[in-house]
Amino acid sequence: MRHRAIATFAALLAVALSLNAQAAQSGSFSFFGMAAYYPGRGTGLTAAHKTLPFGTRVRVTDLKTGRSVVVTINDRGPFNHGRVLDLCERAARTLGMIDRGVVYIRADVP
Repeated sequence: MRHRAIATFAALLAVALSLNAQAAQSGSFSFFGMAAYYPGRGTGLTAAHKTLPFGTRVRVTDLKTGRSVVVTINDRGPFNHGRVLDLCERAARTLGMIDRGVVYIRADVP
């Protein structure tokens, strides 16, 4: 019984990852959620996402301020419940979110 549950979970995860990768490659889409930042990692405009392919460019908009920045996915995460992106410090500074730490964003994949 346990092996069946593990196999089912693995199959569902594979389908979800495949659909997400196909959506990223085939056209534009948006998603919303909370984003945080990780200080002191890298100098480019980068971000971490759980499933988007590395190299995917994403326009991140702080919905409170309207400020936006384009980042490139180069890491996996975030692993905190409820967060959809972890931004590098430079991207967080561009959005003006350093003092707030976590912000609600819209992410657009062109």
